[in-house]
Amino acid sequence: QGQLVESGGELVQAGGSLRLSCAASGLTFSTYRMGWFRQTPGKEREFVAAISKSGGGTYFANSVKGRFTISRDNAKNTVYLQMNSLKPEDTATYYCAADPTYYRPYARVESYDYWGQGTQVTVSS
Repeated sequence: QGQLVESGGELVQAGGSLRLSCAASGLTFSTYRMGWFRQTPGKEREFVAAISKSGGGTYFANSVKGRFTISRDNAKNTVYLQMNSLKPEDTATYYCAADPTYYRPYARVESYDYWGQGTQVTVSS
């Protein structure tokens, strides 16, 4: 059974940077497209970024484009989310997720089979 564990979330000032990590185990990491989503209380989980199995393709929500980057290290079974120029509206619980296909819509929650427990990012103004 696949397991994903996020880390790196913390309190940061607006304009600052954070790097989130997501370590995978129990699955063949290189065969999964990986995504990052975020959620705030009372709102639906929203897409942030995704990366193809090889890392050659990356996709971003408009709200984070130009500020966030996503990368992966298949040798370490880890996906990263580098977040720069953080804004208070980026405050959320961030989740990583794994999709075993290449054809499911990458921005949909339903496309992902495995989810981590989340890591809290708080951006103060």
